[in-house]
Amino acid sequence: MYPTIQFIHSYWAYLTLIVLLIAAVNAIVGYTSNKEYGATNFRLALFSLITSHIQLLIGLVLYFLTPSFQVLMEQGMGEVMKNSTHRLYLVEHPLIMIIAVVLITMGYSKHKTKLTSKPKFKILAIFYTIALILMLSRIPWSAWF
Repeated sequence: MYPTIQFIHSYWAYLTLIVLLIAAVNAIVGYTSNKEYGATNFRLALFSLITSHIQLLIGLVLYFLTPSFQVLMEQGMGEVMKNSTHRLYLVEHPLIMIIAVVLITMGYSKHKTKLTSKPKFKILAIFYTIALILMLSRIPWSAWF
């Protein structure tokens, strides 16, 4: 079961990153070019929110199935923090990804309260871009390709 969940988590990550990148670039372009916020912009923001939440749920399931989790349970957090690989998979990656999904959720929620296009794009641009940068910073690139 672990390899299947890991496969899904890895490939859903591509979709999540692509959609988040498109949504962030769309928000930046919309903000800088004074475009009107429309249904397509709303759908991009929403789809980014949905894909990131699905990725988070898959990741949480994977977290408790990973063999590294057994190391945490048997040897404790002290041993995990000494090993850079275990620290990445058990602490850094999950924590930063949760923070990124929270930022996406906050940006989506805050942008809905704005009444005009420019503030909507600004909120999405800020929150989605920071979330994208955080996600890119904690992807285990060596294991991903």
